[in-house]
Amino acid sequence: MGAKVLNSKFVLISPPKKNFIRYLFLNLTPKNSFWLASVQNRNLQLRFSATSQSTETLSVILKKPRMNKRILHLSFLLVFLFLNCTNSKPKAPIPAHDTFKILSKIIGETRVINVWTPENYKSSTEKFPVLYMADGGIEEDFPHIANTISKLIKSNKITPIILVGIENTQRRRDLTGFTEVAEDKKIAPVVGGSEKFRAFINDELFPEIEKKYRTDGKKGIIGESASGLFVTETLFLKPEMFDFYIAFDPSLWWNNHYLVRNAKENLKNLPQKEIKFWFAGSDAKDVSPYTNDLAKILKAENLTNLKWEYSDEPKEKHTTIFRATKEKALIWTLKKNDR
Repeated sequence: MGAKVLNSKFVLISPPKKNFIRYLFLNLTPKNSFWLASVQNRNLQLRFSATSQSTETLSVILKKPRMNKRILHLSFLLVFLFLNCTNSKPKAPIPAHDTFKILSKIIGETRVINVWTPENYKSSTEKFPVLYMADGGIEEDFPHIANTISKLIKSNKITPIILVGIENTQRRRDLTGFTEVAEDKKIAPVVGGSEKFRAFINDELFPEIEKKYRTDGKKGIIGESASGLFVTETLFLKPEMFDFYIAFDPSLWWNNHYLVRNAKENLKNLPQKEIKFWFAGSDAKDVSPYTNDLAKILKAENLTNLKWEYSDEPKEKHTTIFRATKEKALIWTLKKNDR
């Protein structure tokens, strides 16, 4: 098997096979989409498909390797260009921020933490609420969320807030809970580590942030897809941990939609303080049925200590909903004089 680094995003692996050539692109970015492309001789057919689970691979199968070399190279180039155009998100400018590392005894590894503070942080003595996020690396969602928060603060649409991003190491390990479903366990070598990840945030990261920054005690968490699953799971299993929760297209299919099936029971454990919960669902068939069901449950329960808002977005895809709805989510959750 041969391997070649093509650029900062892709590695090409070409295992030898009889009767066909298979090229496997491994996307090195932390947020993935799975693409399958097939290029056939004669008709030069390209076939692409994407899974809703957002894994990170493009597989290109070139059957009949005796095809004309010029056609072969052209086909290969077309597929690669398609991937780069389709699977690339515009990179957000990296805002000024602090970065530090924390050795977690709970998880057993060192984690990289990125912190963005409001423009007036250094010139004031004011204390600020804190918004935490997984997928918080510089090559992940931290830059575009920090830039959006900055924009909304400057336009006086939300209250100033500190953003804390936790860079991923093993994303699917940290953001998924226990599952009894065999298929769930196939998405990564290790899953089901959300309890430890939550303990790391609560017991190790919270004290470090409170020691390093001026915080007012109010905390929130934001996340999308598997990170949205973690947000929702935390709301149900440890609701006192945060004051506000934001989840975009949460992967509520996990463990046979366990969180939705047990939502009524878990809602009984909410603390008496008011908690805010904003969530959204795209057109994804493995997500929207469960976000819609959860909205119906919340409406029926009508809890006085839970202020919630559901944004049903059938025109959005799983890959677009985060950026399409992040401003409305932040404004609803953090609008001034409403905390």
